[in-house]
Amino acid sequence: MQRKSKTPVAILIRVSTSKQETARQLGELTHYAASKGYSVLEVCKETVTGDAEADDREALKHLGELAAAGKIQKVLVHEISRIARRNSIAHKFVENLDKHGVSLYWHAQGIETLLPNGKRNPAAGIMLALLAEMARNELEVLRARIASGLAEARRQGKKLGRPPGRRLTSAKILQKHRDVVRLLKGGQSIRNAAKLADKGVSTVQRVRALLPV
Repeated sequence: MQRKSKTPVAILIRVSTSKQETARQLGELTHYAASKGYSVLEVCKETVTGDAEADDREALKHLGELAAAGKIQKVLVHEISRIARRNSIAHKFVENLDKHGVSLYWHAQGIETLLPNGKRNPAAGIMLALLAEMARNELEVLRARIASGLAEARRQGKKLGRPPGRRLTSAKILQKHRDVVRLLKGGQSIRNAAKLADKGVSTVQRVRALLPV
């Protein structure tokens, strides 16, 4: 009797900063995959803000390549905001998966974009649009709160930014991010260096600006 092959899947994990934990996302998704008998081909982790440009989303690009190559049948993500907080990026990513017959499963609502017969799930499409809009709105609300808090602090005469004497010198920044310096000097692009060093693109850009031409 021929043994049925396991469904190959990939897991997408995204956090905005390196200080955020990924254990909960990864633990719940790997547990779900095991409960369904899926084979986890890859775990793609990103440390990048949800409103990052599409060109900065290396994990999404890689997942698209896996889908196009027919190596995966599903992508598992904890919630829609982990894909992006930009509607255009989230929808384009899902449309690309659909084109290659790859279903997106998001754990928070326990729903998939494709039905078992491979056709689009209408309920998932409606919920995707709603949740993507909510994720974008949450980001705007957060920005508004930060701006309001800064404005109130200025009104009260509080000094913003690092306390005197706490600002890092250029030399200390380069020393702190020695791994990034090595990668950049070795010819890696800013995006690749950020991925390999597990640091934000903005951090790598700052280091690059301090390196001698």
